[in-house]
Amino acid sequence: MPVNGTLEGLQQGLQHTFSDQALLKLALTHRSFSSDHNERLEFLGDSVLNLSVADLLFGRLAHQPEGDLSRVRANLVKQETLHQLALTLNLPLYIRLGDGEVRSGGRQRPSILADALEALIGAVYLDAGFDRARALVHRLFSGLDINPHMQAIGKDPKTELQEWLQARKLRLPSYQVIAILGEAHKQTFDVACEIVELSLSQRGVGGSRRAGEQAAAAAMLTVLKARNSDGSH
Repeated sequence: MPVNGTLEGLQQGLQHTFSDQALLKLALTHRSFSSDHNERLEFLGDSVLNLSVADLLFGRLAHQPEGDLSRVRANLVKQETLHQLALTLNLPLYIRLGDGEVRSGGRQRPSILADALEALIGAVYLDAGFDRARALVHRLFSGLDINPHMQAIGKDPKTELQEWLQARKLRLPSYQVIAILGEAHKQTFDVACEIVELSLSQRGVGGSRRAGEQAAAAAMLTVLKARNSDGSH
């Protein structure tokens, strides 16, 4: 439970007081806590986050080419960065988890906190519109050193796959959760990564949706590099 049983501290950190408090509570609700959970808000918040960060970079890095902007954005919206931002908001104090997830350390799990942050961004968008959600995203990233030389080594598979496709003028892949297996506090996500233009699809499994996407992207990269080495498209 949040300190003093209220969400006032979190709303102060967000610099947004919700007109619809139910949206705020839903954004903080993990699927292990209730069948009415935050994954739809997370889906929405992911898109709002990406557009808001693109808007931020378009202004901040005015003379950088598209490839650099994409790489920097990928660094900013990856799980590790979102997890750190979630900690600055003290989200572990407010996230609503089932007992099993709490016992297994879910309150500190990076994937859960990153997803909750995206859900909060989606909730602010629904509560007050895009301008308020964009302002929130800009505030969240205001303390980071954003520059065109942000770390490019050790890319995660999704980022590497995106850059591989962009270098060849191909559209970005799509990701779809095929199945969710296991109990609520110990689930695995079976995810498909598809590149329509190449008629390719690969699967990956992970302990979160993000981890499943990364595994699927890694599988796709293996196939693409093998095809590329033997002269295929």
